[in-house]
Amino acid sequence: MASIFVKLVGLSINGLSYISKNYAADKALSLFSKPRKGQITKIQTEFLKTSVKETLYYEDFEIMTYKWPGNKQTILLAHGWESNSGRWKPLAKHLKKKNYTIICLDAPAHGNSGSAHFNAILYSEFINIAAQHFKPDIIIGHSVGGMAAVFFQHKYQLQHLKKLVLLGAPSEFTGVFKSYTDMLSYNQRVIKQINKIILERFGALPESFSTATYIKKIDAEGLIIHDEDDKIIPYNDALLIKNNYKNSQLITTKGLGHSLNHKSVTLHISEFIDD
Repeated sequence: MASIFVKLVGLSINGLSYISKNYAADKALSLFSKPRKGQITKIQTEFLKTSVKETLYYEDFEIMTYKWPGNKQTILLAHGWESNSGRWKPLAKHLKKKNYTIICLDAPAHGNSGSAHFNAILYSEFINIAAQHFKPDIIIGHSVGGMAAVFFQHKYQLQHLKKLVLLGAPSEFTGVFKSYTDMLSYNQRVIKQINKIILERFGALPESFSTATYIKKIDAEGLIIHDEDDKIIPYNDALLIKNNYKNSQLITTKGLGHSLNHKSVTLHISEFIDD
């Protein structure tokens, strides 16, 4: 049923493109940037209640942050698409026991943060506001949260950032975007117009937004963890990032999928941070 609905949406937008390419592409881009999930569950709420909450702002958008104070270094955690800060519970609890200060933030249009739509550029600005406020020594990003963290550090070059952890992070925005356009079977009229809109809104074409390219200008010591069986972000993305990240190591897992929410991953991260 879901696949039939997806095909109908794609057909509808393709049909609209023959009436108005711009309108059809705008609808397609809006659909691409609007998460269907990511709201906080009851169990996650109980975990997040144990934190000190603080709302920051980027322009008119609220940024919800959660803090667990400690006496050691400050670690900022950035979740991925259709998720929220509650996904960090196992890792946060482990690091809290080690007395690190833990900061989580909800991405745009996720959890308790503002905005009706999401993109990695906007997320990178949310991360910058949180980073300027909390001054983290370490940033850990899952999936597009990792991509946004790289975009942030590439642009702002936070001097006191010592370590960066990327979990299942995508390398090329074009790869993520192609997966979406292929899934909806958009025609070339829609795809070309979306590219034009992205250029107008963000000042660059989709191929310019590359984790592997931006990572070249980041000096913080890096840890990349990616699963061979990741069906969301291909393992090859990790190789692209590693080949361009001069001060990094790559840990390959198997059977953990895209979430990487596993005790073994927590231990890898903990060892890297403690070193």
